[in-house]
Amino acid sequence: MTDAIRAEGLVKQFKGKRALDGVDLTARTGTVLGVLGPNGSGKTTTVRILATLLRPDAGHAEVGGFDVVREPHQVRRLIGLTGQYAAVDNELTGTQNLVMIARLLGMGRAESRARTTELLERFGLTDAADRPVKTYSGGMRRRLDLAASLVGRPSLLYLDEPTTGLDPHSRNGLWGVVRGLVDDGVTVLLTTQYLEEADQLADDLVVLDHGRVISRGTPEELKSRAGDQVLELRTADPGQLHLAGKIVEAVTGSPVEVAPGDLAVAVPVADAGVLPEVVRRLDDQGLAVGELSLRRPSLDEVFLALTGRAAEEHTENEEARA
Repeated sequence: MTDAIRAEGLVKQFKGKRALDGVDLTARTGTVLGVLGPNGSGKTTTVRILATLLRPDAGHAEVGGFDVVREPHQVRRLIGLTGQYAAVDNELTGTQNLVMIARLLGMGRAESRARTTELLERFGLTDAADRPVKTYSGGMRRRLDLAASLVGRPSLLYLDEPTTGLDPHSRNGLWGVVRGLVDDGVTVLLTTQYLEEADQLADDLVVLDHGRVISRGTPEELKSRAGDQVLELRTADPGQLHLAGKIVEAVTGSPVEVAPGDLAVAVPVADAGVLPEVVRRLDDQGLAVGELSLRRPSLDEVFLALTGRAAEEHTENEEARA
């Protein structure tokens, strides 16, 4: 399988501060590459360089075999971009937005109308086609924005945190659209700070933190690096969770923190044999167990293991920070 995107040693500074500090990544043709990290990690800067919107200060990147600095026009013919916020015109209708983009791309009137009709149907927007976009829900706007990025039939699609602000139903709907695009042969570069999103969609992952790649691999490979298994415990009486956590900590040797409002504790374990001992000590203390299980670590736990903090922890946008 060939590589649709290849970047080596990307560096970008803003006012003397490095937003990217030697980033390498590769996206295989016809797959989804997830670029994972919190705000400020360098995700958007990476996308902007690969979209020819920023020039790297150092390093090299090719998209579809074309150099992003020396051959930007060829790169732009291949790509579509959907940013963090919908970029469609709120005063125009859905049809008018897509026809306008098609005409700007050089399509004739008939072709523009045909492509618009096709995309509106594909994204479930036919019934709202003649309504101003300002009357659309958030999920509908995101679908229209994604449709707009596909008017030119790109072979590579950049999705920069595409589900930011969407409710779970709209997010699941957009995931389905992305899967359909990949089935059609489109290569997708997806940036996200939603761990579930990366797990659902990505074939390969690159994890960024402070402008550097700190880990890469498939979702399953990254999960395995956070420990073989996670012990998760819920007590029948939530008021007993703190004491139960102390027991789990004593048996596993892993620190357990129980914050007010927590309903469960979860700790990595290297040996599943600790489970009977946990059960025995809970029984000795008269603690009733609501749920006790061993499972694979989540990507949230992977990120915490890699960086020492949760993925949703907020830091400033890399460009604004600089």
